Amino acid sequence: MAPDPWLSLHGAACQVAQEVAEKIQERNRCQRAGENPAKLNVIIRSSLQNLKEKIDQLKDLLLRAVSTHQITQMEGDRRQNLVDDLLTRQKQLQASYKNEGTEPDVIRSSLMTGGIKRGVTNPWLLEESEETRGLGFDDLRQQQRRIIEEQDAGLDALSSIISRQKQMGQEIGNELDEQNEIIDDLTNLVENTDDKLRNQTRHVKMVDKKSTSCGMLVVIVLLLIAIAVVAVWPTH
Repeated sequence: MAPDPWLSLHGAACQVAQEVAEKIQERNRCQRAGENPAKLNVIIRSSLQNLKEKIDQLKDLLLRAVSTHQITQMEGDRRQNLVDDLLTRQKQLQASYKNEGTEPDVIRSSLMTGGIKRGVTNPWLLEESEETRGLGFDDLRQQQRRIIEEQDAGLDALSSIISRQKQMGQEIGNELDEQNEIIDDLTNLVENTDDKLRNQTRHVKMVDKKSTSCGMLVVIVLLLIAIAVVAVWPTH
């Protein structure tokens, strides 16, 4: 059975977070020894960016999987908790990177065990949002479920809008087809009318030509009759 891409990506993100924690510790040791940590700082910044991108991918894949019912609601909640844990680790690592030399062992311990050891103040509790402050695990899960339901409703509304637009496009296409048929009929009618007009014009010219010939013939006959009459008319 092929491994779940989401779980594989999560494992890779956790590995990157662990590597960042180790690089931060190494950077801090270099600073205490008076060495230049510039190269390590570049590696840490790149790894932190990589971690952020992987977390964003995890969130997008999870949202798509939940909205399309590829996984159960319970599994969606479990994976959301894993993403939240990664986000907390990312924030801790970012703070440790910016505040050079600040309790690297505490950060490493939190990454290894999934939380801060008892007796050590979690610096991120001070930055907890008002929406989640004081909420228990069940409350957070309900809030996450409510957010997912709102996202599902938004996706359903978007799907409905797209369906209506598709229907409108089909109706416009049908109307264009009907208009094209009408234009084709008008074109054929104009062509037929033009052909008839040309035929009638030829007939008129022929009649006119024949009329002119007949008139000349009548004049000639009358002149011959007049000549004959004059010739036989007695002179005395």
